Amino acid sequence: MNSSFVRLYASYPEGALLDALRAGDEGAFAEVYKRYSFRLFTVAYQKLKSREAAEELVQDLFENLWTRRATAHIEQLDHYLFSAIKYRIINYIKTQKLRTGYQLYLQVSGADQHTETEDTLALNDLTAALLAGVQGLPEKSREVFQLSRLEHYSVSEISVRVNLSEKTVEYHLTKSLKLLRRYLRDFLISVLPLLFLLK
Repeated sequence: MNSSFVRLYASYPEGALLDALRAGDEGAFAEVYKRYSFRLFTVAYQKLKSREAAEELVQDLFENLWTRRATAHIEQLDHYLFSAIKYRIINYIKTQKLRTGYQLYLQVSGADQHTETEDTLALNDLTAALLAGVQGLPEKSREVFQLSRLEHYSVSEISVRVNLSEKTVEYHLTKSLKLLRRYLRDFLISVLPLLFLLK
């Protein structure tokens, strides 16, 4: 991309940049990345104290932004991006706490060193099973579940985003949770002792 195009995108106000991004303009996407990536990284790094983790979360956020550029309901780009990185940080911390708590549970329950590798593999398998369970949900239920549990939108916000009544959104959430509980019954049983430890 030549310098004149770079200067052109740099002059775009946020609204025009957002419109170009929705239209699939790669130059606009590059400008969004240039404007926000370091600030988002700084927020993540201050919370996590890990350069690798912060970079990973920012990368994931921009991949998601590009993938959902035409369907995401974004009114203010900066608000959307900083809210999204905040929720990714929260989910990352929760995941790390779960891993730490699971390892503590193994120690407290008397698991020996020889089973550590197997236990780590089992945890990875359970995490993979959870992701597979989400991917196996019906399309609309999966979309509602991801917006609710992964991106932390309220029922009313989801209702607007997916053009469904709030009652229908609640139905999809209930359906998703029932299907995932059935799919991950073994996972829930294995985590139950951990939940008591973390309380």
